[in-house]
Amino acid sequence: MTRPAATRSEAVFTDFKHAYGKPQAIAEANRCLYCEDAPCITACPTSIDIPEFIRKISTDNLKGSARTIFESNILGMSCARVCPVETLCVGDCVFNHMDAPPIQIGKLQRYATDAAFDAEWSFFEAGPDTGKSVGLVGAGPASLAAAHELRRLGHSCTIYEKREVLGGLNSTGVAPYKMKADRALEEVEWVLGIGGIEVKTGVEVGGDLSLEDLEANHDAVFFGAGLGVDRFLKVPGEDLDGVHGAVEWIERMKLQELDLSSVTSAAVIGGGNTALDCVRELLGLGVPNVTMVYRGGEAGMSGYHHEWDEAKREGARAAWRAQPVAFEGDGAVARVRCAVLDEDKKPVEGEEVLLGAQLVLMAIGQGKLGDMLSGLDGIEVQWGRVVTNDDGATGRAGWFCGGDAANGGKEVVNAAAEGKRAAQAMDIYLGGQN
Repeated sequence: MTRPAATRSEAVFTDFKHAYGKPQAIAEANRCLYCEDAPCITACPTSIDIPEFIRKISTDNLKGSARTIFESNILGMSCARVCPVETLCVGDCVFNHMDAPPIQIGKLQRYATDAAFDAEWSFFEAGPDTGKSVGLVGAGPASLAAAHELRRLGHSCTIYEKREVLGGLNSTGVAPYKMKADRALEEVEWVLGIGGIEVKTGVEVGGDLSLEDLEANHDAVFFGAGLGVDRFLKVPGEDLDGVHGAVEWIERMKLQELDLSSVTSAAVIGGGNTALDCVRELLGLGVPNVTMVYRGGEAGMSGYHHEWDEAKREGARAAWRAQPVAFEGDGAVARVRCAVLDEDKKPVEGEEVLLGAQLVLMAIGQGKLGDMLSGLDGIEVQWGRVVTNDDGATGRAGWFCGGDAANGGKEVVNAAAEGKRAAQAMDIYLGGQN
């Protein structure tokens, strides 16, 4: 498995949310009311029995706590770090309605799962061989969760990944103050430790391996390829040096060492969570002036507002209701020229904003990869997303899909849930007894 460079830029970051020690974890666990109809479980896409794993922490049964988590979500270690718990489990904690701080579920989950990784506990074994084979496209969270569940059910698995680095966005895209690439790769190794999962890197499905050959080589297929390349605005100057796609830049920052010594000002175009990650990462890497440029107002941004609050505390600025119309410079970007928009997002005549920037990151979305499958009979693709039923099945026999390729770009925990659910449906399709 390819490892990221030891001197990569993300190494300068420390955890934004500090880990609990034993006294903190037990004290926090003892605050939990262990609700019988716990809304936090409903808020978790993987339906972890949260009161149960917290109760086990309170009695210092860490192995039992970790098992409870991993039974529902094999990616529970990374999800403890990267889940937006403020809008999921923690956001639905009953204490929010009782004028009391909600239980810090993410930190407690990290406490238990980190203990499992540190102690190298093994909870699961591959099931008896069924003689059936599943091919999985992409080595991100959805495919990893699906493959692990399929192995527990006895089916052999082959994952095809076009990159040399496994883990998908967990390895290449997660903000380093939440989780670094090496930790994500440790989780990949832990998941693959169940055995019987073959991984083929440097293989692009649809190019190096045709969809028809993929189908012929396996009894079922899971498409977990994620999202495509960064989108651009198609305005003058996007070909200047210093203008990059946000996801592409984040990947290089997480895996390589970047030289930002000449960058005193940067602009991030967009108002979603990727834009917010870029803003905070640039500030953390020492860029003194970072401006987020968004075509709407602050209230309408799609990114999590608690993340923007942190970015502002760290020194971020914003240009609201601004739309780039050109990137200017002599060979390399130096300025971003923006139109000023009204409340209907139409340009205000005669008004503009000019921002200095030696680096511009385009965080306005990514292409969808579902169109790769549009030529296969029975598979429906809408706006680049593969259409599935609730179990991840497409309209073509034996083809299943989960993660960003189906949901359009949600959280890691959604991908983990969809991958596991699809694996259980594939087991039924393959003649299993699940």
